[in-house]
Parts: sequence; C-alpha cells; structure tokens
Amino acid sequence: MFFTYLRRELRRRRKAALVVASGLALGIALVIVVSSVSSGMGKAQEKVLQSLYGLGTDMTVTKAMETSEGGGERPERPRFSFDAQAEGSGEEQSTDHVMVQGFQSLADSTVDKVGEQSGVADAVGGLSLQVVKVSGEFTRGRFQQDGQDGGQGGPGGAGGAEPSEGGRVQGGGADFDVNSYSVYGTDVTEPELGPLTSSRITDGRTFKASETDAKVAVVDSAHAKEKELETGDTVTVKGTKFKIIGIATAESGDAAADLYLPLKQAQTLADAKDKVTTIYVRATDSQQIDSVKSAIQKNVSGTTVTTSADLADTVSGSLSTASSLATGVGTWLSVAVLVTAFLVAGLLTSSAVSRRVREFGTLKALGWNSGRVTGQVVGEAVVHGLMGGVLGIALGLAGAYAVTAISPTLQAELGGGAGGSGGMGGPVGGPGREAAAKTLEVALTAPVGLTTVALAVGLAVAGGLVAGAFGGWRASRLRPADALRRVA
Repeated sequence: MFFTYLRRELRRRRKAALVVASGLALGIALVIVVSSVSSGMGKAQEKVLQSLYGLGTDMTVTKAMETSEGGGERPERPRFSFDAQAEGSGEEQSTDHVMVQGFQSLADSTVDKVGEQSGVADAVGGLSLQVVKVSGEFTRGRFQQDGQDGGQGGPGGAGGAEPSEGGRVQGGGADFDVNSYSVYGTDVTEPELGPLTSSRITDGRTFKASETDAKVAVVDSAHAKEKELETGDTVTVKGTKFKIIGIATAESGDAAADLYLPLKQAQTLADAKDKVTTIYVRATDSQQIDSVKSAIQKNVSGTTVTTSADLADTVSGSLSTASSLATGVGTWLSVAVLVTAFLVAGLLTSSAVSRRVREFGTLKALGWNSGRVTGQVVGEAVVHGLMGGVLGIALGLAGAYAVTAISPTLQAELGGGAGGSGGMGGPVGGPGREAAAKTLEVALTAPVGLTTVALAVGLAVAGGLVAGAFGGWRASRLRPADALRRVA
C-alpha cells in the first residue's frame, strides 16, 4: 500500500517533485565540484613540493644559518686563472669553479645522528653544488705604425722592436662565455630517498648501489636538451669526465639539479670530503612528523629542520590564491547553497502538504493514524532527495570533468622564509638549486573520489529527511474535521 500510494503521488505531482529535486541537485553538484577542485589543489601542491622534496621525504635537515656581530666570515670569492701563451693566439681556454650551494655544509656523520633519532625510519645525505664554467679565448692585437702595418704581437710588434712614435695597437681582446649549472651528489646506496626520486628515468638507467665512486652521471632532460646530450655521451666537470648513463625527467616540471653524480664524486669535485648540504629524512609514522622534528632540533645542534608543511607555507602565486578560494569561499558558498536548497525543499514540501489537507484528512477518517501519514510524506520527500542526489551527482561529475578537460594552468612561486638554508637562490629545505627558484606551472585537475560520491548520497538523503520533517510535522497536525470542512 505504501509504495503503491507513493508511486501514484510522485506521478501525479511530477512538476513539484522536479522542482524539489532540482534545488537539491544544484546544491549537491556545487559541493561535488568544490570538493573535487580542492582535491585537485592538494595534488597540484604535492607536485610543487615534489620539486623540492624527494618522494617519500617527510622532512629535510640543513645547517642553521650562522650569525655573528661582524656579519660572519664571508665565503671566498671564486677565482679563475688563465695561462698567457706566447704562441697559439686564439686558442680556447676554459676553467671550472665548483662551489657548495649556500656555502653551508654539515659533516656526513650528522646523517647517522639524525638516523638514530626516535621516529626516524631512514636518513640520507646529499651534496648540492653550483658549477661556474668560464671558457673563451684571447686575441692578440696588431701593432701598426703610421703608414704601415705592424706584425701581430705585443707592444713590440712582430719583430719585437720598440714602437716608434705615432704607432698604435689595433684589435685584440678577450671573448669569454660564463655558464652556470647545478650538480647534486646523491647517495647511490639509498635510491628510494632524495631529490632524484622526484624524477623518472626516461632514457638509460639510474645509479647502481655499487657505483659509489664511479665516474657516471644522470642528466636532467631539460639540461640534456639544451646541451644536446644523450645517454652514452660524456660531460666534463673540473677536468673529470663522467659518462651519462641516464636521462631523468622531473615529474613536477622542475628538476632538482641539472646533473646528478655519486656523492663521493661530488665531494671530491668540491673539495668537500665527508660533507653534505641536505639530509633527507623519512619518518616511521607520518602522524609523528612534528615530534620527530622536535627531537632532531633538540638532539642535533646547529641544524634546521624543515617539513613539507613549512614548505607549503612558502608557495604563493595563483595556486595559493585558488586554493584559498576553494577551501574558503568555495566551501562557505557550497554550505550556503546547500542550506538554502534544504530550506526550499522543506518549504515546498510543507506547502504541498497544506494543499493536501482534504486528502490527508480523508485518509485519517479512513483509519490512517498520524504516524502513517507522516511516514508517507517523509517517504515522498526522501525519494525527491534521492532524485536530486542522482541529478546532482551527474551535474557534479560533469562540472569536475569540465575542469579537468580545460586543465587551467596555475602558477606556484617558491620562496624562502621558513628557516634553514636551501642554498644560493634555492628554496628552503631543498637541495639549493638555482632552478627551483623559478615560477612553476601546474595543470589543475578535479578528481572525484568515492568519498565525494558517498558525501553526495548522504546529502541527498539528508535533504529528503529535512524536507520530510517539515511536511511530516505539518501533516501530523491535520484532523479529519479539517477535511470535512473543505468538502463542497
């Protein structure tokens, strides 16, 4: 009897049912879109942080900035020396200067100290370097006396004679090019931790655990394209040749370094034996990151610990703005629309009950009690809510798909300020590479999970119950006498 009456009433009041369901659907669809966009924001931020952190890294440890009244000891400036050759004018000369990023380093024994702290599952050190390569050639000038050409050479001309009055030197000079790129020394025995894990090998292979002191290298794909390098080629750093065994492509669009070398080789190049710039830490429990951070800061002096939460605070640009809108304005807007939809559904249901006074009064006269009438109204309202839920889920999925299809590009600017030294121009907590200071572009997606769909179903049922509560309360107060008064 219940379902028969329910089916008949829904068919008879199709327009009213569609209005109630549509109102609920709009609110539910907005909730789905906002939830999926917020989830997409989180994934976009994760991609940005992966350009600073390696996959699986919970925190990084760097040397604390040293301050003194005198401003501290200034690092030695790079010096470049070239030979002055008597012969062979025009011969190209080049020299490399390898510097530790930020001029701040830790003893590699600190890695063991960090690894011994409670709550630390694994810790691995790395050395971030900046290589400045100067290459070019000198060109000798030509001494020319008035009215005749002199020979190529120095002030004495080609024959070494003293220049006569009225003579002059023409031409000559130097043409040098300065090229800078980043190098990261990685612990090849720990391939699952460190900045190289945020890139995938697209050609060749990665390091083997046995290549701790091998002259091999992995090159970032962007750097390889710029320098026209391929797997099997060699690169020379400070006179040492390294064979390229693989090409790595950063998952987040920005690589940690241009060139990756085994840690021992990087330490040798920078004359930084037993030194590291960054320690990458993985916690045993992601819920205890704060306590692990506190333990390291307390027990390992002279260090700064940076977590992913600290780095997230340094992300600005349109990504940060859009994330704030999605979590703030978007959430409150969804709540407001949803509450409005519930109220409208309740009022429409209550209004419909007022128009059915004669019907419900007659049913009570035939023996229906108040509970049965109320149950009938609530059942109709719940069906309206489920219809709105189905329609809302369809609209929400369409909206999320549209956002993903368009994939608007968001910009994320990475800045310092969370403590710790990331190196020259590098962000806090990172390996201190120059490239990471650039603005990153991340495509926004709107993934819809099962949790979001379950939330939509719950809201649909809740909307039906709210509307049914309004109508049921009104219906429960009707008396058979009300129906008899309205009989013509």
